[in-house]
Amino acid sequence: MVLLTMIARVADGLPLCASIQEDEQTGRNMLEYQNQAKMLFRKINEQSPIRCSIETGPYVFHYVMNAGVCFLVLCDQNFSKRVAFSYLEDLRNEFDQQHGSKVQSVARPYSFIEFDTYIQKAKKNFTDSRARRNLVNINTELQDVQRIMVQNIDDVLQRGEALSVLDDKASNLSTMSQKYKKDARYLNLRSSYAKIGAVVLVVVLFMLFVRYWLF
Repeated sequence: MVLLTMIARVADGLPLCASIQEDEQTGRNMLEYQNQAKMLFRKINEQSPIRCSIETGPYVFHYVMNAGVCFLVLCDQNFSKRVAFSYLEDLRNEFDQQHGSKVQSVARPYSFIEFDTYIQKAKKNFTDSRARRNLVNINTELQDVQRIMVQNIDDVLQRGEALSVLDDKASNLSTMSQKYKKDARYLNLRSSYAKIGAVVLVVVLFMLFVRYWLF
């Protein structure tokens, strides 16, 4: 069952469109998972896997990235991974045709909310049991779907925090490195002056010795 579909801009995590369906079987509100999706969008960047599955409680987030846009769906654990990624690829193709050229220029959240009309249509096609079987048989572009990286939601979010801490530490190390570099230059300069001073002193003492003792 597809419970949540969201589309966001990768650069800043700006939500572009969302389609939410309550879990009627458990009565669980999807707000918690919608917030998790927004947090994921803030963690994902261009260096993240372009396809990934992230487990969260009884559900799984699946996402694909393309051309600076992330397409994400929340499904039951037993929902076919191949169908989920086929569904996302279908949304990606249609969204790119309709709105691809406008993604980077929008500033308002959910600027393409009208795309939900197509999401509802695609969701119906991909979740119908008969259509699901046909799509699984004819869809060949996701041969490696079983190799999709699977992660846990807590690991992903904690890793994002760890990366933030590492960025801060790297920045501090860079600052300290510059300071030590300047101090090293200063010490080297003082050492050079001391050596020159010692040589000058020896020369002067030698000249005095020659002048007063030999003459």
